[in-house]
Order: sequence, then structure tokens, then C-alpha cells
Amino acid sequence: MKLAHVALWTCDLDAAAAFWQSHFGATVGEPYRSQRRPGFVSRFVVLPGGGAQIELMTGPWIEAVPDAERAGWDHVAVSLGSAAAVDALAERCRADGSLLSGPRTTGDGYYEAVIAMPGGARVEITG
Repeated sequence: MKLAHVALWTCDLDAAAAFWQSHFGATVGEPYRSQRRPGFVSRFVVLPGGGAQIELMTGPWIEAVPDAERAGWDHVAVSLGSAAAVDALAERCRADGSLLSGPRTTGDGYYEAVIAMPGGARVEITG
């Protein structure tokens, strides 16, 4: 058994797709527009190395709630493979304003930082 994909709602599908492409080198698929659910559009993002896929979804009913914790998935964690890679991406994100929490070693032993997608969804980057 394996996890097929995770799905994230976003208010700005193009900005979210650009985030995954520019920050992680992801391949972004073409938009899918639902015929049965007017306004629903999604795009699949595939991270380098194959495997992990993220479905970015939007619709006119989605509202941004910045910095809100709520029931449901809290974040997606992406392993970059090294502390140096975490440091480098965290610095890029500091420069563009998307760094939420700088690199550190957590109590459970992960070297990580937390960055935000457009709209505020959190992405944990680990070494």
C-alpha cells in the first residue's frame, strides 16, 4: 500500500502551482476543469524523483484564512535530503517572505523549517 497523493485547497491555483515549481522543481500538470462541479479546477504537481503527488484544488467557494489552525491536515512535509538544502531553500523563502519558521532541529530529531504556500498553507521542509 502507498499514499497516492495529498490534496490542498488554494484560492490562487496559478500562484500555488508556481510555488511548487519554483521552490521544489516540481512538474505541474494541466488544469482539470470539472464538468459536474462548476468552478472546480485542479492541477497535479509531481515532485522530482517521481512518487509524491500533490493535487492543488480551487473553486469560487474557497476562502483564505491566513494563520488559522483548524481541523484537518496541518501541513505537508517534503524531505530535501540534507540540512544544507533546507538552509538554502529557507533563505530563499526568507527573501520572498514565505518563511514561517527558520531552520532548527526539533525535539523529534528532524532538521526542518516551515514555509508557506500562497494563501498560507504550510509546508515543512526537512533534511
